[in-house]
Amino acid sequence: MNKSSGSGVAARECAFMDALSGVVPERTPVWLMRQAGRSLPEYRAIRGTGSILEAVKDPTLACEITLQPVRRYDVDAAILYSDIIVPVHAAGFGIEIIPGQGPVTEHPFKSKDDLNRLQDFSAAALTPYVLETIQLLKKELSVPLIGFAGGPFTVASYLIEGRPSRTFTKTKAFMASQPELFATLLERLTEITIDFLSAQIASGVDAIQIFDSWVGALSTTEYERFISSQMHQIFSDPIISSVPTIHFGVKTEPLLELIAKTKPSAIGVDFNTSISTTAKRLGPDFALQGNLDPQLCLKGSKEALEGATRVLIDSATAPKYVFNLGHGVLPETDPVVIKDLVSFVHENGLKIRGEHLNDPQNVGTKP
Repeated sequence: MNKSSGSGVAARECAFMDALSGVVPERTPVWLMRQAGRSLPEYRAIRGTGSILEAVKDPTLACEITLQPVRRYDVDAAILYSDIIVPVHAAGFGIEIIPGQGPVTEHPFKSKDDLNRLQDFSAAALTPYVLETIQLLKKELSVPLIGFAGGPFTVASYLIEGRPSRTFTKTKAFMASQPELFATLLERLTEITIDFLSAQIASGVDAIQIFDSWVGALSTTEYERFISSQMHQIFSDPIISSVPTIHFGVKTEPLLELIAKTKPSAIGVDFNTSISTTAKRLGPDFALQGNLDPQLCLKGSKEALEGATRVLIDSATAPKYVFNLGHGVLPETDPVVIKDLVSFVHENGLKIRGEHLNDPQNVGTKP
């Protein structure tokens, strides 16, 4: 009997992992990017002031923040409360997260000498608090825990730009004018990423998501030249590939086939990209995750949100599917709306997807 062949807590524990592996779960699994955070009053009550980087260094606090949306929403996976800048911050580059601004450094990456600002990285030595948080969570959670890291390009863009950017002008100029140094920086960040993710897996996370959020700024030629080999190295690492892996980026539709070739287990689809088109282009081997526009959770009636959700789930024709937003939960979102959304997907997801699963009664088996 497949582990999904139960009810209640058993289904909650297994739905996410089953969906990624191709086993039809007892309910369509749901988790939401930024499900923990400013939209939750309980988060605001305990978070305090200051940078997220300081909060992450408190394992008890980070554990509680990770657990909050699991308790409130009945989601099928937790995601570690952390940030993609944590490793390079810990490695001594000199980058901080300024509330209201994001990652900022007074001295952006400009020359070969700046490589020296990324000291030899060991997650056990430099980010033990992240690993302790994972260990605390594994004692408390009844659902899988997702660990994560930033994609090398996305992290590099923060180091080069010096702050968040909409255009990535400095990054692309650097890539064009100093391609060898840019490639070396990506190689260094890839090494850090592999160490950081491997340590998370050793500490107990059940799956990994790579947030290469801004890689959609690149052309297919640029992606093939600079990014493909680095991402393939991450996803094919023996330790990392021992758990399900998810790639997420924004506006990545032109890059879908190239991303698929780097061999993640699943692709998170942002709300700018058609999930049905993604399914057709990538075929049944890839699990898909996504991709409701988070703006839809802010306005309109409950019926309108449920209608949009129904259309989305019906269009997600890939046999392996996890419901998510196409970006993070917005801070001004009403938690009641999110709770109702999760319940709607749990209650109706498999019914809507029945024809895509061959036999809607065939729960707990390979589709």
